[in-house]
Amino acid sequence: MTAHVSDFGLVKFLSNDMIDSANQFSSLGLRGTFGYCPPEYGVGSEVSTSGDIFSFGVLLLEMFTGKRPTDDMFKESFNLHNFVKKALPEHVTQVIDLNLLNMQLNVDATPNHNHNFTRRNNILTECLISILEIGISCSVEFPQERMKVDDVIAQLSSVRKKFLEGRN
Repeated sequence: MTAHVSDFGLVKFLSNDMIDSANQFSSLGLRGTFGYCPPEYGVGSEVSTSGDIFSFGVLLLEMFTGKRPTDDMFKESFNLHNFVKKALPEHVTQVIDLNLLNMQLNVDATPNHNHNFTRRNNILTECLISILEIGISCSVEFPQERMKVDDVIAQLSSVRKKFLEGRN
């Protein structure tokens, strides 16, 4: 896995003179990284917390699917959000990055863990579905329908707790 540093929300701290023209679409009034910017920025809306939530949702989906929002498979209205939403919950393993699943299978393949494999696999699947649902809820088209940051934190904390308890 490779860590990436994000720049979400930083655009509001930079003056127009400081923003690199490669990272802005001035004809649309849009600033930020394509694929991570919420739709409302394309129609001139101000930078907002809701926009940061959208970007976070896209980042979360990217991290767990291994697919970038700018991937060639995403054309017109088919995007990362729709790709994941269409797969949940029944086909979660078809959209999850195989590297994540392989890492977990390697941990569960040790002799001490075999008796709990099915239970752990079920918990892992539930946690993955929950995380992807958070990503979907954060990256919906309309700002007023996006999750609030407090709810994101609470739900991610709940998923973390469930995952860690399931490893025992």
